[in-house]
Amino acid sequence: MTQVDFYILPSADPLARLDFACKLTEKAWRMGHRIYLHCSDATQRDELDARLWRFKGESFVPHGPAESEPESPIVLGLGDSCGDHQDLLVNLDLKVPAFAKAFARVAEVVVEDPAIRQAARESFRFYREQGYSLQDHRLQRL
Repeated sequence: MTQVDFYILPSADPLARLDFACKLTEKAWRMGHRIYLHCSDATQRDELDARLWRFKGESFVPHGPAESEPESPIVLGLGDSCGDHQDLLVNLDLKVPAFAKAFARVAEVVVEDPAIRQAARESFRFYREQGYSLQDHRLQRL
């Protein structure tokens, strides 16, 4: 059964989700995981791509768009397909993608923005009703 982790950040800035996603992605990649970063739209994906390039000057996190680099260990995707990725899903959309059940782990990143918190509550209810193993991590600082 898929393990779902909610990371609750002490920030109201929606862009803090992207910064945390970069840190989480780098850590998971260094541990040998393949990561699918599910974005809500092309604007968010472009911003996340830019942040992955610059968030940590001394490290390189190999990534690319799911459409053109599906075999990359880290892909940024949109839409209804995750390709062959089934290890770690970092969901940055406000709804649970239908393919979430295909992953061993799912990370939901939450900030104090009202719309994002409400979407996270709905996602939590959905995962709980489906019987997923849930864990929340309340972070004290970024």
